[in-house]
Amino acid sequence: MEHSFISIKKFVEDPYSKILGYPNATNRQIKSRINELEKLNIKSISLQGPTTLGKLAILGKGYVGVVVIAKKNNKEIALKIRRTDSQRKEMKNEAILLKLVNSVSVGPKMFDVSKNFLVMEYLEGEKFSDWMDSLKGSGSVKKLKSIIKNILEDCYRLDQIGFDHGEISNISKHIIVGKNKATLIDFESSSTQRKPSNVTSITQAFFIGSGIAKKAQKIYKNASKEQIIDALKIYKQEKTRENFEKLLKVLKL
Repeated sequence: MEHSFISIKKFVEDPYSKILGYPNATNRQIKSRINELEKLNIKSISLQGPTTLGKLAILGKGYVGVVVIAKKNNKEIALKIRRTDSQRKEMKNEAILLKLVNSVSVGPKMFDVSKNFLVMEYLEGEKFSDWMDSLKGSGSVKKLKSIIKNILEDCYRLDQIGFDHGEISNISKHIIVGKNKATLIDFESSSTQRKPSNVTSITQAFFIGSGIAKKAQKIYKNASKEQIIDALKIYKQEKTRENFEKLLKVLKL
C-alpha cells in the first residue's frame, strides 16, 4: 500500500505537533524533538493507520507512546514517539528489551533509539482480531492453526530466555498478522525480572477465556478446557520442548 509522507518540519504546527508531543508539549520541546528525528535520519512521517489522535490517523497509541509510519533513509519504518506524560523518562530500556527478543527472532526488528524515539521495522498487516473476523471459507482452519502455532512458538522462545511480555493476553492489541506470519508487538510492559508466562497466557487467551476463544472454537473444534488446563499445568512445572510439544498436540496444532 502506498503511503503519502509529510516533512517533519511541518510538525512544528498544529495539528501535526500533537503527534510529536502528545498529549501536551511546548514549542521548544517540539523543535527539540524534530532535531532528534533529524539526527536519526528521519525526514518524514505518514499519517495513516487504524487508530486516530484527534483527526489524525496513526498506527497505535499506548501508555508510553504513539506509533506512526515514518521514513528513515527512504525506508518505511514504525516510529514510536514517547508521550510527554509518560512515566518512562526515555525509550532506551524498551529498545534493550526489543533487542533481546530480536535475538530469538521475536518481535519487529529494532533499528535505532534516542531519548524520545524508538525506530522499528514497519509491519504491514492487521490486528489479530480483525484478521480473524475476515477468515472465511475453505482454508480458514489451516490459516488459523498456522498463525496460532506461529505465535505459540514465539511465546515458547520468550519463555526459554526468561522474558515475560506482560500484556500478551490482550491478543487483539499485541499481534499483527501479515501475509505469511504473525508478529508479537509492544514490549513496553515486558520484564526479565518476572516469571515468564507467555505460553500459558496466550493459550488461555486463544482457547479458554476470551471472545477470541469463542470465535476460534467456531472455526475449529478444540480439546476441552480441562485437557488444555492439564497440559498447561505440566508445561508450567517444566517448560521443556517435550511438554510444549504435548501442549501443541492437545491443541491440535
